[in-house]
Amino acid sequence: MITPAFELSQDPEFLTLSARVPFTRTSEFDLFIDGTDLKFYAKPYFLRLTLPGRIVEDGREKATFDIDKGLFTLRIPKETAGEHFQGLQMLTSLLAPKGWRSAKPLVEDLSAECSGNAGGHEEDEEEFDWQVEQQVYTEKSEEELGLLQKYGFANLRCGVFHRLQEELCEVIDLKNPEATSAAERRRARLQAEASAFSSDHYLADLFEDDEIKRLLKFRPWWTKLRVSTEQEEEQAVSFSEEEREQLRRFTNRSYLLDKTSRRQAWLSLVDILLAFCYEVRSTEGEHSVESPWTIRKLSGTLSWLETYSSLQDVLVSFGRRVSCFPLYRHFALVTSAIRDAAKIFQSGKACVLKCMLEIHKVFRQNEPAYILNDLYITDYCVWIQGVKSKKVGSLGTALQKAVLQKKDLELELDELESAAAMVLEEEEESSSSASSSESDDSDDESCPETTEGGETCKDSPLQPPSSICPIHHSSTDAVLSEERRKVDALPSAPEDCRQLIQELRLSPEPSEASADGGASAGNPPEPSPPRNFTVETTEPPADAFIQI
Repeated sequence: MITPAFELSQDPEFLTLSARVPFTRTSEFDLFIDGTDLKFYAKPYFLRLTLPGRIVEDGREKATFDIDKGLFTLRIPKETAGEHFQGLQMLTSLLAPKGWRSAKPLVEDLSAECSGNAGGHEEDEEEFDWQVEQQVYTEKSEEELGLLQKYGFANLRCGVFHRLQEELCEVIDLKNPEATSAAERRRARLQAEASAFSSDHYLADLFEDDEIKRLLKFRPWWTKLRVSTEQEEEQAVSFSEEEREQLRRFTNRSYLLDKTSRRQAWLSLVDILLAFCYEVRSTEGEHSVESPWTIRKLSGTLSWLETYSSLQDVLVSFGRRVSCFPLYRHFALVTSAIRDAAKIFQSGKACVLKCMLEIHKVFRQNEPAYILNDLYITDYCVWIQGVKSKKVGSLGTALQKAVLQKKDLELELDELESAAAMVLEEEEESSSSASSSESDDSDDESCPETTEGGETCKDSPLQPPSSICPIHHSSTDAVLSEERRKVDALPSAPEDCRQLIQELRLSPEPSEASADGGASAGNPPEPSPPRNFTVETTEPPADAFIQI
């Protein structure tokens, strides 16, 4: 039997079902209506729905069929006029029979399906080696599975990456997820983030923020939603035909989660949506080939199989990863993503479901990322349809009230910004003082010279040229000592900033080091005269002076 494409809508008195059943006959239609059960059969199509409210068959029902479009429309009266049926957009839940519980294993073997589809694609690049050595796969016992670490949606998976070692490095950053505990994952993640942090990249985005300002002005589609009640929530969010088709393909499952598992599921959902919000804003709503990588990399759940214990842990992890990995590394993008995620949760579970379907599509179009759909996203798309809207809204309120500061990331961002600001301020002061000294020197050169008797001799040929006037030049060591003394004498510079200032100010420029080809580590370069003066090393002629 084929499940037809269908939609449900309602008004105060009627429930309307629209189903596409092409290539059928009107004489073959069969309907069954009983309370919350609705069954429709038109060979080869079969549709069984469990409705959130009761309907009746009292003679007011009406059915029409458009032969050209293959569209069957049925209007059924509600048992209680004016009753609002909630969750008509949650198609996966509606397709499940009443009281049904899934007895299927949460990890399914897709090898048969994959092998069946492999024959349709021919490899022309090189011939497959049919003599490759193989080993018979054996199922692990319950004792062996109990020793493996848990991951995936609500920590319900294990043993998945044991058979997917080749795709492992392209999907997650964790090397051995089967034998790595949650505490070891967190330590490894923090160490990797600290190693990947680049102060140069962060400061470049901080001070050259024209592109960042443009991204902050972008308004995603969920910011335009105005939701105050559950009825407005369902009317505000609409699903495309492709999204509805994907919902029909999902297999409905029942998740029996304890309190700890439910908490981990909610926190991981926040973590994934934060990464999605950043990706949408950084691409201005236009997904690219880098979108799967960005979402995976910014989510500790997807890249390190992380399990969080509090909402603050989720925000700190997201802020650290934004500061270390993507193209745009600015703290304002972190706060804007948090606001976007809070808006999504406050708009209801329909808005959350639409975002998860979009993530599912992004991963589905990327070859290695399909594993993350099987581990997380598909289960979230099914699970979120059955949760209460009140819990989704309360999580959005908690996310809106949460506060994240730069010091919480433990990357010394405040100290780094203070040191960079001091360096820029001193460079501006030194440049202004240099320009003033240049103007003073130019005034001295233009003023007339006087003799011992007080007479002016500005055009006398007997006066020595100004280019051979004795000029005092300080060595490079003296200049560096003076600079270090200025840094140490700063009253407002904290102790942890001085080292950063010295690294930013006193390190030699790459252009200067490359220009001095004869200098080496053991022979420092010769001190050069200041750039604002021209020095001649030749002695003046003996007859250039007249003794008076």
